[in-house]
Amino acid sequence: MSFTTPWVLWLLPLSILPLILQRAHTRTYSWLQMLPADRLSDLTGLLLKAMAVLGLLAILLGLAGPHTEAQYVERLGVGAQIGLVLDRSASMDDPFSGGSNGTVGETKSAAAARLITQFVKSRQNDMFGMISFSNSAMYVLPLSENRDAIVAAVQATAGNALFQTNIGSGLTSVAGLYDKVPDNGSRAVILLSDGAGRIDAATQQKIRDWFDRLKINLYWIVLRQPGGISIFDENFKPEEDKALPPQIELRDFFNTLKTQFRAYEAEDPKSLELAVNDINQREKKPIKYMEQIPGKDYADACFLLAALMIGLLLGVKFMEIKTWR
Repeated sequence: MSFTTPWVLWLLPLSILPLILQRAHTRTYSWLQMLPADRLSDLTGLLLKAMAVLGLLAILLGLAGPHTEAQYVERLGVGAQIGLVLDRSASMDDPFSGGSNGTVGETKSAAAARLITQFVKSRQNDMFGMISFSNSAMYVLPLSENRDAIVAAVQATAGNALFQTNIGSGLTSVAGLYDKVPDNGSRAVILLSDGAGRIDAATQQKIRDWFDRLKINLYWIVLRQPGGISIFDENFKPEEDKALPPQIELRDFFNTLKTQFRAYEAEDPKSLELAVNDINQREKKPIKYMEQIPGKDYADACFLLAALMIGLLLGVKFMEIKTWR
């Protein structure tokens, strides 16, 4: 048994006050020795005091918040430990493409939030963590089984954005989510971005070491602009004396990872949905996970008992005879 506010337990001695204090009308008569003994009255008085003590005791215990500790039960299911790395650069607020009749299509960030929310809700045994990034990484959520927290975090990514794309910071930060979490047999990072950034050699080596040591698979979904460079163009050659485009350079780096790497390109919400569905099918492996069973809260039972005792005392008080006629 544990208590939410254990310091209240120091007040428990106050519950014996009804045994110590006497009611005012017990001193109304100066001498009662000639009256015969009334065992029923004595027993009733003792019972009323016991009810008052029990009522005070129940109130104090309720305020202390008694509860049992949460328990963890090992379960066997299908799923993975999935880290979400979501791009929050300003370009994510651009629509995929124009809609019919000159209307604006769904923005990339809104489509990503919508589809990843569906992805999270469809996977009951997974643990999800989340990192967002623009000019730097933002720690959003550790690996957790709390679906409400995960969905809220994903939907919050559809807000205002910044102007840079620091993918290296996002990937090193998401790897840290797995560092002290027991491996359940399947780990994956989903990187969703509409662009790429250059990663320096030191950061590349750090990402390579962490993903290898922690056994993390990488899925990269590129929200490609229509007419833009494809990361799948193996024959692309830059102009003379110019560096490779960031997305091609990043693809080449990801291909050096020892763990599994798979890339996708999405030019509209439909192709993005297909990419998410493919990842959903690939990351379904037998895993062991710990299900948390919440502890039982006894505060309400204490307050119910206190209310019952107070109600009985008030009922007795209402029936009390103050004057004999």
